[in-house]
Amino acid sequence: MTERIDGHTILIGLMAYPIRHSMSPTMHNNAFAKLGLNYAYLAFEVTNDTLPAAIQSIRTLDMRGSNISMPNKQKVIPLLDKLDPAAEMIGAVNTIVNDDGILTGYTTDGIGFMKSLDDEGINIRGHKMILAGAGGAGTAIAVQAALDGVTEMSIFNQHDDSWENAKRNVALLNEKTNCKATLHELENRDDLKAEIADSFIYTDATGVGMKPLEDETLVTDPSWFRKDLVVFDTVYAPRTTKLMKVAEQAGVEHVFNGLGMMLEQGAAAFKLWTGKEMPVDYIRQILFDDKH
Repeated sequence: MTERIDGHTILIGLMAYPIRHSMSPTMHNNAFAKLGLNYAYLAFEVTNDTLPAAIQSIRTLDMRGSNISMPNKQKVIPLLDKLDPAAEMIGAVNTIVNDDGILTGYTTDGIGFMKSLDDEGINIRGHKMILAGAGGAGTAIAVQAALDGVTEMSIFNQHDDSWENAKRNVALLNEKTNCKATLHELENRDDLKAEIADSFIYTDATGVGMKPLEDETLVTDPSWFRKDLVVFDTVYAPRTTKLMKVAEQAGVEHVFNGLGMMLEQGAAAFKLWTGKEMPVDYIRQILFDDKH
């Protein structure tokens, strides 16, 4: 790293809170080094309160851009100059590109989700999905999965600040895609159990399972799962979440964390910043072999 940084190095950021656990700096900096690109990627702990100043710093420091993660994916939109059509439809941004002071917001989370399943030989198109969560990542997953051919989706969400966004997501899918979407209360445990029993994949796009909720899971009973169900947790730190442990107890054959999704969404962002393809196989080996 020190051999690559000089007076011409271009900075790219990651703005979220908490974020010190992120694998994104490892991913992007290794990819830059592999391709001989003079960029550096750093993580910054940024909350909703400090977000406006942080976004302005992209312009001030002439950064190439930044990734955006929880809790800033929706709050960042009014601070940008333009939105990619997909980001506008989804209402969330996870990637910012700076073109001469003009900041454009993109979303690559949904692309990463679908591509990571394809990488594992799992095709959810034509099937029913249960999706917990309607935040930035959950919304991106819902829209991309529906556009790519998931035919039915049951979205579960708590009655909190994101309930209205969950309602919006369901209406959007029913209006703009061929996917039949329904909204359910996450507090209704019997409903959740019944819907999981009738689905092809259960996806958790909430923050449950990562710090400070690493000892929690929305599904605690292994009997809710069957062996041929696909269980996907968007959390990747810890590598094996409480949800994944419950699924493994149930003998579920296809259980995934969010590492593959993180890799593929990162590859999409990498291309937006550099115009080049990330060396995905090389980076996958580094990320999956890194046990820290």
